[in-house]
Amino acid sequence: MGVKIIAETCQNHNGDFELLKNMVREAAAAGASYIKGQLIFSSNLTYRKRFEDGKVRPNGIRIAIKRPYRPEFERLYTLDLSEEQHEEFARLCRHFEVTPLMTVFTLDRIDFALRLAKGGEQVVKVASPDCASPVLLEELAVAFDHLIVSTGGATDEEIERAANIVRRKGKELTLLHCVSLYPNTLELCNLARMEWLATLADHVGWSDHTAPAKDKLIASKAAILLGAEYVERHFTVLPPDQSKDGPVSISPSQLKELVQFAGYAPDRQDALLRNEFPGWRDTLYGSRHRELSHQERLTMDYFRGRFAAKRADGHPQYNWEL
Repeated sequence: MGVKIIAETCQNHNGDFELLKNMVREAAAAGASYIKGQLIFSSNLTYRKRFEDGKVRPNGIRIAIKRPYRPEFERLYTLDLSEEQHEEFARLCRHFEVTPLMTVFTLDRIDFALRLAKGGEQVVKVASPDCASPVLLEELAVAFDHLIVSTGGATDEEIERAANIVRRKGKELTLLHCVSLYPNTLELCNLARMEWLATLADHVGWSDHTAPAKDKLIASKAAILLGAEYVERHFTVLPPDQSKDGPVSISPSQLKELVQFAGYAPDRQDALLRNEFPGWRDTLYGSRHRELSHQERLTMDYFRGRFAAKRADGHPQYNWEL
């Protein structure tokens, strides 16, 4: 199996469906294996009081970020795509012979995601916060044949539990190493962690949040050389300052460069990477196990539970709840 490159469209379409269609065309032309969309709907955003003003202990240590509900809802509302547009996105991916891949953020969107995958590979993406959501993982492992799970912000125990859930269902599992910082730095990549993830899954990979303007494609290339079978990158056709995720997103030309690099023999990959960044291994390899940084814990605290299905009484049904 060759290295699979996932082009993550995320919110870089800015709510403009014509722009999203252009992103699909450009990602397909550059050689992406998967083009990923997000089943994010503003109606699933949850109100959680502690994030309205954030929380700081008397000693000055922050224990909850400030990200109030109303401005976040208004921002997401402008990015909403209709179900019909998501369906057209999936059709367009298949037209260009690229597999559409969707991230499911809430329990009530599983059936829709399955419908989008109909007629193609039954694969679904799980975002890092939901590596620790056993109910969502169980439901997805029933519905889909292959789960690609990001592990940023998850503890070893949470990752092991997620892997066991999927494996008990007899489904294919890919675990992506990820550092939940935006941007991440080369020094914090710890790509050796993929070696540990490989003991738990059928395939491993790297979801890369480094900043291409500063760090180019170094982390993605290093991950490939170290055995990543999947590499996920945020993707944009806009200048970096024109979308929220632009600073951690790669361009069509960079995507093409990454696809080409993935196709080279390891000896050539190593020579190219050493020429570009001689100390890459010392900087990026790190260790198999690592402590989460305080900022990563804050990030996960916010993103876990950010979206939820709604129960009949209007209360949220979080992804870890029956």
